Amino acid sequence: MLAGEVLSQHEIDALLSALSTGEMNAEQLKSEENERKVKVYDFKRALRFSKDQIRSLTRIHENFARMLSTVLSARLRTIVQISVASADQIPYEEFIRSVPKMTILNVIEMPPLEGRVIMEVNPNIGYAMVDRVLGGRGESINKIESLTEIETKLLTALFDRALDSFQEAWGGMVDINPSLSDFEINPQFLQMISPNETVVVIALNTQIADTTGMINICIPHVVLEPIIPKLSVHYWMQSAKKEPAPYELELLHKKIQVAELPVVAELGSADISVQEFLMLDVGDVIRLNQGIDHPLTIKVGSIPKFTAQPGKLKRKLAVQVLEEIKGGDSDDE
Repeated sequence: MLAGEVLSQHEIDALLSALSTGEMNAEQLKSEENERKVKVYDFKRALRFSKDQIRSLTRIHENFARMLSTVLSARLRTIVQISVASADQIPYEEFIRSVPKMTILNVIEMPPLEGRVIMEVNPNIGYAMVDRVLGGRGESINKIESLTEIETKLLTALFDRALDSFQEAWGGMVDINPSLSDFEINPQFLQMISPNETVVVIALNTQIADTTGMINICIPHVVLEPIIPKLSVHYWMQSAKKEPAPYELELLHKKIQVAELPVVAELGSADISVQEFLMLDVGDVIRLNQGIDHPLTIKVGSIPKFTAQPGKLKRKLAVQVLEEIKGGDSDDE
């Protein structure tokens, strides 16, 4: 038994039974406790991420799995179910050995983060996608070694669409702009990093119609190194008290600049009964509550913001802004 190890109730009962029957005595337990404990450590499987950080990565990819399920279900017009099966840190060499000799490998760049991420898609899943896009039932024929140019284009387009979900899932952690930089079918031709470099592999269980398979996302340590502090729960507990980062403010500013609001120039209004409304016919005149010599009110959203006068510009109806309407809390909106 190692120090700090928690015994089950069954193990405790067995230990007490052994002490009471004389099979084991207290002196023997003390001598074992005093012996030097040795724990085997494999330097080729260096653990560079804590369990807390692995859990954060798992949560990110659980969101990615949910969003990707929705995107592919709509794109392939069938039920697609994707869920996180496991998240492990292993040497890159072990990941390459674990994938099939012929498979679908998408190399993803994630600026501003350095390095590249691999999305390995099982051939069964890849061909089920192609079959659905071409109008089939989603059946798989594993002939990955002879992908045609059309099949490659179709798969690349699908994976390009998946990157939107990947970007959104990572958005809560860091603002990235992922793009497909390479498409490969032989993992032996893909030596991106040192064989002993630690990578995090997120395995996604994937089912398309009746076809099942795995999608593996391999993230090298060099990609995650700049954001490792953000992967801890402690960071998230404190982040609410901190001011937004400069890049977050810049992103918010850009989003506001491209936001769309309805702008309406009101000629006036009139109150009529339902009966009068039902009796309206072509050529009828509705008298408004505003004279033609009064300026129009321009509303941004539902808030009056400007006064204007009507006119024409190049044979098109237009308004000329006269002044800004100030007053109340609406000025801050």
